[in-house]
Amino acid sequence: MRAAGLACLGAGAGLIRGDLRDVRGSDVVCRSGGVIVTVRGGRPRAVPVLARYHARLLAAARFAGSALVCGGTDPGRRNLTNPLVRALDGGTGLPRLDTSRLRATWLAECAELLGLATFMHAAGISCSQRLGDLVAGLEPAGEAEAVRLLGGGRR
Repeated sequence: MRAAGLACLGAGAGLIRGDLRDVRGSDVVCRSGGVIVTVRGGRPRAVPVLARYHARLLAAARFAGSALVCGGTDPGRRNLTNPLVRALDGGTGLPRLDTSRLRATWLAECAELLGLATFMHAAGISCSQRLGDLVAGLEPAGEAEAVRLLGGGRR
């Protein structure tokens, strides 16, 4: 269940190592038409989970209860996910699970859902720095709209 939680938080919600360290089962909730993860720490936020990860993440969150989804007892401890990733390494020749790759999967899926490639092509933008300039003065939409846009609606 901890492995499922790690995979779902990474590929389904785009969380990175520092974010993963603090997520408790009670931080995963059904709200705004989808499943939301409340992220604590340096960049607190509510993150919609992609719909195909809902059931597995909710099961992992129920298993964890008020404890940390990825295991351990001290969220301040560094490398909290390393023991879990090591435990999954069965020596079968599969590549090592990498939280950065899980996040890249989430980013790519969200970019596709948003039509980002089409927008950038139409606008003639080839550098992501320009996107940062464009959104610098914009306010993000609310939670329900984020769930809708990022494909996090409950099925």
